[in-house]
This record gives sequence, structure tokens and C-alpha cells, in this order.
Amino acid sequence: QVQLVESGGGLVQAGGSLRLSCAASGRTFSSYSMGWFRLPPGKEREFVAATSGGITYYADSVKGRFTISRDNALNTVYLQMNNLKAEDTAVYYCGAVSYTRSYFNTGNYDFWGQGTQVTVSS
Repeated sequence: QVQLVESGGGLVQAGGSLRLSCAASGRTFSSYSMGWFRLPPGKEREFVAATSGGITYYADSVKGRFTISRDNALNTVYLQMNNLKAEDTAVYYCGAVSYTRSYFNTGNYDFWGQGTQVTVSS
């Protein structure tokens, strides 16, 4: 069992930065791929970024602006978000998925955090 708790969301002006953190409990954190998804207002949950086997993956909409990283010693995954835009406004969720499954599909994830709100004002 893995429990995930996100933090770091908030209100920021366009062009600003935020760093989200996702702290995981449980000794098996390092055995999971980790992903970030977001739920924009009025839309479906969408993939943002993932880290799996030391490789990182990004949605085209955030490539070059967002960076995902993990610290297995601290059982934490991060999402550094730079040059934020109004369209980045969403609730951001981190999730843990088995290495054998695709990180891209929400249905494959075994565990989710409660989410953290990011609001970007234009």
C-alpha cells in the first residue's frame, strides 16, 4: 500500500513558478513509476508528466516548462513548473503505477493523492 500526499499548489501570476511535491508512504515507493496528472475546470483529467526507470515523459503542452523528478531516499516526487500559463490552472494529482503498466493512462494507476489546486492568473 502506498499513500500519496501532494503539496505546493497555490495562486501564481502568469509567468511565475511553483514546485509541487508528492510525499509517499510505504517501503515500495521506488518500485513504482510516478506520474502527475491534472484536472482543468470543466475538462477531463489529463497526463502531465511521468518518471519511469529513470526516464521522464511530458505532455507536449508542458514540455520545456515543467520538470518531474524523484528522490527515492525521501519517497518524494516533484513537479517544477516554470513559465506558468492561465491554461495550467487545474487540480494536480500525483499517482503511482506499476512499472509493468503504461504511465500514460489514468486507469492503470494503483494509487492517487488527494490533489492540490494550482491557479494561474493572467
